[in-house]
Amino acid sequence: MTFPGGTSISRLTVYTGACADGLEGGTPHVHTASTEAYVVVGGHGALQTLDAGGLKETELSAGSTVWFTPGTIHRAINRGGLEVVVVMSNAGLPEAGDAVMTFPPEIVADPERYREAATLPADNVEEAVARRRELAVEGFLRLVDGGPEALQRFYASAVALVRPRAARWREIWESTVAQETRRTEEILDALASGDGSHLLRSALMESPPQERWGMCGHLRAHDVANPIVH
Repeated sequence: MTFPGGTSISRLTVYTGACADGLEGGTPHVHTASTEAYVVVGGHGALQTLDAGGLKETELSAGSTVWFTPGTIHRAINRGGLEVVVVMSNAGLPEAGDAVMTFPPEIVADPERYREAATLPADNVEEAVARRRELAVEGFLRLVDGGPEALQRFYASAVALVRPRAARWREIWESTVAQETRRTEEILDALASGDGSHLLRSALMESPPQERWGMCGHLRAHDVANPIVH
């Protein structure tokens, strides 16, 4: 039942509207456990990343495929109709809070203030998304200026924020990625012995898109954990 590789997939229309630094795009954030991939299907722009190696900017256009590991702070820059298919490792973990936005350090260091800044209200969502993005861009620019020490402090605060969720994340991982890996091992063992009985248990699954307000833009996400089985 697991989506291939225990991954998840969504389609992203990167936000427009200039931030305080004049750039249009998404909300800078980091994933603490999952790798993310961008497959660009339309428009053009760039991906700003910040890690222990410093600030980088990678140009994006239709056909670009880039991916980045946990700890890579990233910000999608929209320079005209940027459309991306996003593939995430560890399906379920990003939805369970794997991402930490780059709010200013005094907010990221305070779990209550962070939750208040990160949570979107039931109404006036578009305004709240814009405020959240501005706050994260402010913190991102401070990280860029602050150098390695500022980045290390941010990482420490991010780990403290997600640490209470780690046990639940392991349960999710065991039921998706780890289970899929074990299933493949069983299939390989069966094939090696000439057993193809698993082929009789084949199935077609589908996950209709669900509209969401994402960190980087408007998302058309797919619930790969609860597919329709045809």
